[in-house]
Amino acid sequence: MAGVAGRVALVTGAGSADGIGFACARVLKAAGAKVAISSTTDRIFQRLDEFGPDNSFAATADLSVTADAERLVRDTEAALGPIDILVNNAGMVQVGVDVEGQRLAEISDADWAYGMDINLTSAFRLTRAVLPGMCARRYGRIVQMSSVTGPLVGIATSSTYAAAKAGLLGMTRALALDAGPKGVTVNCVGPGWIETGSSSEDEIIAGRYTPVGRPGRPEEVAHAVLFLAAEEASYVTGQLIVVDGGNTVQEHKVAL
Repeated sequence: MAGVAGRVALVTGAGSADGIGFACARVLKAAGAKVAISSTTDRIFQRLDEFGPDNSFAATADLSVTADAERLVRDTEAALGPIDILVNNAGMVQVGVDVEGQRLAEISDADWAYGMDINLTSAFRLTRAVLPGMCARRYGRIVQMSSVTGPLVGIATSSTYAAAKAGLLGMTRALALDAGPKGVTVNCVGPGWIETGSSSEDEIIAGRYTPVGRPGRPEEVAHAVLFLAAEEASYVTGQLIVVDGGNTVQEHKVAL
C-alpha cells in the first residue's frame, strides 16, 4: 500500500501536545509522510522538537489573515515540496482568546464573525491557497476537521460553532464536485467527545455515556484522517466520517 509515504502533508492547529492536530501530524509522519505543522503561537516549535528536523517543518500563522495562510503554504513548499495533503484542523479555540458559549439572541456581530472566521473561513483560506497546485498536479487530499456538532447534533449555546462546522461540511461537498475531476478528494472527519487538554470535565463525563463507554483519544481521530489522506482513498470524496464511539446513533443516553 502506498498510503502517504513520501507525500507532503500540512496540518494546522497542531500546537497542543495532546490535541487532535498534533496527533494527526504524528500518525502521518509515522506512516512516512513529510509533515509541516502550524499554530498561532511559538509552542509549535516545541512540537517540532518532539518530531525531530528530518522531513518536518513548523511555522506560526494566524489563519484569520489571508497573507499568513498564503505565506504558510509558500514556506511549507519551500521546505518540504509541493503540498499533497492538507488537514484543516485549526479552529474551535485560539490560545489567549476566551469566548463563552452564548444563546443565539445574545451573540454579537463581532463574536459571530470571529467564530466563523476561526472555524470556517480559515479553512477556506488555506484550502484556496493549496488548491491550484493540487489541481495542476492532479493529486490532492484535503481533510477538514468538522464535528458531529452542527452536521448531526446540536449543543445549547453553541450556535456559532455548530453553524461553522455544518458550513465546513457544505463547503467540502461542493468542493468535492469541483475538484474531483482534477484528482483531488475532499472529506470531513466529525469527532464526538474526544479527550484532549482543553476538554472540560462535563465533556469527559459525556464521553463515558457513549456506547463505547469512554471519551475518544486524539489518535483515534488521527487514524481516520490517515485513511482519507492515503492514496488508496481515491474513490472517497465529499464524505463525513464520524468518530464518536457510536454516540450519535444512541437515542437513550445512559451508562451501558
